[in-house]
Amino acid sequence: LLGLGLYAQDISGDWFGVLNIQGIKLRIVFHIKRVGDSYKAKMDSPDQNAYGIPVTKTNFKDSKLILIVSSAGIRYEGKFENNTIKGIFRQSGLNLPLKLTRKEIPKPKLKRPQEPKKPYPYYSEDIRFKNLKDNVILAGTLTLPKKTGKFPAVIFITGSGPQNRDEEVFGHKPFLVISDYLTRHGIATLRFDDRGTGKSTGDFRKATTLDFVKDVEAAIEYLKTRKEINKEKIGLIGHSEGGIIAPIVASKSKDVSFIVILAGPGIKGDRLLLLQTKAIMKASGASDKKIENALKINKEIYDIILNSQDVKEIKRELSDYLKKADLKSEIPKGVKKEDFIKLQIKQLTSPWFIFFLKYDPIPVLEKVKCPVLALNGSKDTQVSADENLKAIKNALERGGNKNVTVLKLEGLNHLFQECKTGSPMEYSKIEQTISPKALKIIKDWILKQVNKNK
Repeated sequence: LLGLGLYAQDISGDWFGVLNIQGIKLRIVFHIKRVGDSYKAKMDSPDQNAYGIPVTKTNFKDSKLILIVSSAGIRYEGKFENNTIKGIFRQSGLNLPLKLTRKEIPKPKLKRPQEPKKPYPYYSEDIRFKNLKDNVILAGTLTLPKKTGKFPAVIFITGSGPQNRDEEVFGHKPFLVISDYLTRHGIATLRFDDRGTGKSTGDFRKATTLDFVKDVEAAIEYLKTRKEINKEKIGLIGHSEGGIIAPIVASKSKDVSFIVILAGPGIKGDRLLLLQTKAIMKASGASDKKIENALKINKEIYDIILNSQDVKEIKRELSDYLKKADLKSEIPKGVKKEDFIKLQIKQLTSPWFIFFLKYDPIPVLEKVKCPVLALNGSKDTQVSADENLKAIKNALERGGNKNVTVLKLEGLNHLFQECKTGSPMEYSKIEQTISPKALKIIKDWILKQVNKNK
């Protein structure tokens, strides 16, 4: 009887649930394995393309399950009953109900009316090319208006974070939608998975913006090998961080005919992130006092990073600062303060973050001589339109660039969707992937550049 009781309480296997975060639904999977008299586990967050996250602590006793993921500041407590587990998922001050079952939860079908459906009225080919400098294989999709011919082309450059070739986010595929639209209007496109993402090789976690520059340069070299591409008319479209990368590539290469900067930064990283924090918190309804406190803490953290070149020294100073800071509202219940601080320091001292925080796009923009289109949405809370567009325009013109078009599009957010507040929490709720107005502006401007000397 004792053996039967133990068997009935065995929670080994896969457990599936869905978190509801202000209307955004995120699937969570825990893989629990029995090892002797204890358990080990890993966590997946499929909708965020995160898999195999180690669970630091797995404790199951008297029908009570505790899972702690120190690297992400997560604690889950639930009760096992009738082959389900009901409990609370805690992270970054959020306390969310989470029911786990053994039944796999399929990816939700979202209404995305702009997403093109096959068969496409043009030629599409899955391709691979190599970044010889870093020995990275990049996988992507090449589209051509027709299988044969000689076409102008654009290369898409994704924003921050590991992104696939469609720049898929919250069920939207903006690069797929833009690519489809441009190809139908006579422009070839190349979009590819970031290194270490999708079908591309390499390690995304160790890469900085400058590594992604080399990946784009490899994409240009690949296009130059294709007989269907007009090598004199290859352009770049960079979104968000991609709007930093495109000018860097263009400033160094005569092979770039034009660039489109979509919600790209024109100001230094630390200032950009402070404006971003303020705008997102305001759009989310945070009080002025809470916003002021967050900005104060972030500025002091950024100053520590900006004022040192030594990563060990930065880690030590951040540790001293965070130990003294009031982080009560940030730390999930059950997560030790020291574990939470370790996570913050790991993120703040990653090679990518340090580079981004310190990077000033102005000197590079002053060297860009090819035609530039820069667009921003008036309700963009991630890359504020007024400050960044002004900086981009001034830098390009100061460098002597005579072909600069800068536009602020009213009512659009960071993804160029028509929106209410511009908060990232809205992105998944909006059916539109990208405003038709933005699509037309991009298409018309590119066609004007490539048809100039016909």
